[in-house]
Amino acid sequence: MERTFIAIKPDGVQRGLVGQIISRFETKGFTLVGLKIMTVTKELAEKHYDVHKERPFFSSLIEFIKSGPLVAMVWEGEGVVASARKIIGATNPLTAEPGTIRGDYGISLGRNLIHGSDAIETAQTEINLWFKEEELVSWKPTLTSWIVE
Repeated sequence: MERTFIAIKPDGVQRGLVGQIISRFETKGFTLVGLKIMTVTKELAEKHYDVHKERPFFSSLIEFIKSGPLVAMVWEGEGVVASARKIIGATNPLTAEPGTIRGDYGISLGRNLIHGSDAIETAQTEINLWFKEEELVSWKPTLTSWIVE
């Protein structure tokens, strides 16, 4: 079954949006298989955002992601990577569609609340970076047969 990595960034945690954000994924029918709240080390932040290391905003991005608690999650389900991206919305909250997390709750590009893997391969890399195998739980909610064939 497909999995994706989702992180509620420090701004989402500080604003008390954790429950509402988790609810979006649960309501859609995805299964939460990994969840932890943590403060991010510089090393982990730099590994996660390695793709941006040459960008001018890299150091401020690292400082921001370390600035407070973050909720790291792994969600599972059919098409979860692409669907999660739609639930999250465009990177810039000002251009994100209403009904998306960023469209409904975000205001600033630098405080866009949430990260979601952009591809199946990226998801696997990010899951392995943020979670140990024993931190993930495989289970099947009783509702699954009512959600997917």
